[in-house]
Amino acid sequence: MYIRELSNPEYDNFAKNYPYGSLYQSCEYSFVMNNNGFETMFLGMIDDGNNIVAATTLIIEKQAGFKYAYAPRGFLIDYNDYNLLETFTTLTKKYVSKKDIVAIKLSPLIVRNTYNVKTGQIEHNPNYDTIFNNLNKLGYFHFGYNNMFEAIKPRYEALISIDKPYYEVFSNLKKNYRTKIRSAAKCGVKIYRGDEKDLPYLYMNSSKDHKEDLKYYNDCFYFFKNTNRIEFFYAKIDTEVYLRYIQSQYHKYEQLSYQINNSILENNSANKEKLISKKIKIDKLFNKYKNELVEATKYIREYPDGIIAASALVIKYRDEAYLIIDNLDKKYARINAKQLLIWKLLEKYSNNGYKTFNLGGFTNPNMANNPYKKLNTYKMNYNPIINEYLGDLELVTNKALYFVFKKSAPFINILKK
Repeated sequence: MYIRELSNPEYDNFAKNYPYGSLYQSCEYSFVMNNNGFETMFLGMIDDGNNIVAATTLIIEKQAGFKYAYAPRGFLIDYNDYNLLETFTTLTKKYVSKKDIVAIKLSPLIVRNTYNVKTGQIEHNPNYDTIFNNLNKLGYFHFGYNNMFEAIKPRYEALISIDKPYYEVFSNLKKNYRTKIRSAAKCGVKIYRGDEKDLPYLYMNSSKDHKEDLKYYNDCFYFFKNTNRIEFFYAKIDTEVYLRYIQSQYHKYEQLSYQINNSILENNSANKEKLISKKIKIDKLFNKYKNELVEATKYIREYPDGIIAASALVIKYRDEAYLIIDNLDKKYARINAKQLLIWKLLEKYSNNGYKTFNLGGFTNPNMANNPYKKLNTYKMNYNPIINEYLGDLELVTNKALYFVFKKSAPFINILKK
């Protein structure tokens, strides 16, 4: 066997047909990174029959005379096959060392544990310990089990199974979330498909939350659009429909408040306390809609064409749809536009035959005092499966250069994408 560089079509064909893979192992992602200042390379291991049996993308950062490579989501290889992994590791180290690459960092899709949010069950991958020990034996350094987002790619991911009829997907959501979705539709929230000119909506009121800049997402749109793998959607509040809905709710509770007041005045029985308790609840809702009526009147006056309240960018790869980034204008959070938007995406990709909707990063569900508790709680409303991966590894490929490299300034740019 031997290692050689693969052409774009060679690598793309192998990656698309390999038993598993991530969009971060696609040609398009490499093109995005190349356009953001990184050198990229596709390597393949060839057997005696001239077949590709393993491959990887390498994204290379150059800094201060050194080259450091990153294999996003690891290698396309059967990690259970020790002999194959050993040969690939040895040959790859030798090949990239000649290119003066000091090391390769990788965050492979090796599942350690799977958490079922709905049932609370945790399933350990029976092959994990053997794979981990084999990697350690072959010289891969493990950076540890981080709990949050310290690694290059999230060590935990929330995945929703959508390989079923859309109504079953909907019924799997938590009940309170289904209520919010229905409420958003009644409030006049409508979902639209956008294009690259609409991408600035992703940064509306929340650009400080995103580590990637707008150029990065424009590049994603450009390269993944060529293969019809990227879509952008936004949720818009129809202010006229919203006003009518709030008016109807206001009048409904105004009438109920009037009726229960009369019932209390006419009732002298022990049931009166129950009526008073009911009146308190009704009056609370009446005041709620009274305040919202003021806001709704303001919205239609200031935004007669509607209000964009949420947006989402999705990349489709193989049988999985990835929520790359989403945004919510928190001023309108109570209208639940984001909840309706995500649901419509689940419905769409379920109907289109995709098996998984990837909600993106999660943090350790067992961690106490979790600063990302709100993020976890939000994603748990979808009753996802949480995959816990191995984490980041490093393979030193040129010991002499690596020693000097470690004494120099750390590489930081590659950690941003």
